[in-house]
Amino acid sequence: MVSEKYLILNKIRISSLAQFTLLLTVAVFAPVFHNQILTGSLVNATLFIAAAVLGLEGAILIGLLPSLFALMVGTLPFALAPLIPFIMLSNILLVTSFVYLKKTNYWLKIISAALLKFIFLFAVSTLVINLLFKGKIAGLAATMLSWPQFLTALLGGVLAYLVLKGGKFINSENK
Repeated sequence: MVSEKYLILNKIRISSLAQFTLLLTVAVFAPVFHNQILTGSLVNATLFIAAAVLGLEGAILIGLLPSLFALMVGTLPFALAPLIPFIMLSNILLVTSFVYLKKTNYWLKIISAALLKFIFLFAVSTLVINLLFKGKIAGLAATMLSWPQFLTALLGGVLAYLVLKGGKFINSENK
C-alpha cells in the first residue's frame, strides 16, 4: 500500500517539474520575438519567478539556456557569442541576489538584483567589447548590453510580481 506521505511528495515533485518545464520553455522561446526589450523582460520575469517558486538551483538552470537560443535565432548577433558566458553569469547574479535578499521588500530585491546584473554585464561587456570589436559593431554591442539590461530586469520584475501575486506566491506583507 502506498503511503500518503509518498503520494504528497510525488505530487510536489511533479508540480515542481511542471513549473520548471513551463518556465524553461518561456525563457528559451522568448528570443523568437526578436525584440530585446520583450525578450529580456520575459527571460528576466521567468528567472525571478523560478527563483521565487523553484529556488536558486532551478532558477540558475533556467538562466543558462536563453542566451544560447537567442544566438541560434538571431536575437543576439553572432558576433556577441563570446559574451554568452558573461550573460549567463549575469543571470546567475540576478537570481542569486534576489534569493539572498529574501527578507527584503520585493521591490528592493528587484531593483538591487537588476542593478547588480546591469553593473556586472555592463562592466564586463565594455572590457570584452573593447578587446574584440571596433566601430559600429562595438557601439551596437555596448548599447545592447548596457541600459536595456537594467530596464528589462526591472520590467521582468514587474511582470514576475503580477504572475506571483496572481498565483498567490506573494502575500501582502512581502510587497
